[in-house]
Amino acid sequence: MQLDPGITIVSTVAHVIQLSVAPVFLLSGVGAMLAVFMNRLGRVVDRARALESLLPATAEAEREAIHAELATLSRRARLINWATSLCAMCAILICLVIAALFTGSFLAVDVSALVGVLFVVAMLMLTLGLMSFLKEVHLATMTMRIGAR
Repeated sequence: MQLDPGITIVSTVAHVIQLSVAPVFLLSGVGAMLAVFMNRLGRVVDRARALESLLPATAEAEREAIHAELATLSRRARLINWATSLCAMCAILICLVIAALFTGSFLAVDVSALVGVLFVVAMLMLTLGLMSFLKEVHLATMTMRIGAR
């Protein structure tokens, strides 16, 4: 690594760490969202399994309602899967941003364009993931039943 005489390796590494702090915080936030998505997916799967176990002992008139709810749960699971996949891709891209920052610093290469593109694509993935999550929450709310049937 070639440096100007007045710059030490330690200060260069410290500067790169400073630059990578914001993406690391973003990465922890995305990780927390992934945990929420996994929790919601687990609840959807548990509900679907419970309904499927009721089907053999259910009268024909009630089976249609169970199948309708299972269809809704299937849509919710697909939306959560999309949200999870998109946010996981966002996290991977953020990791690549951090790696590019360090690689560019150690190899004395200008990676600003690469970092910018990776970050913009990561934000696009995050936005699409959050939109999918919002759609799943909306679907869950619209099909929610409170009180007596």
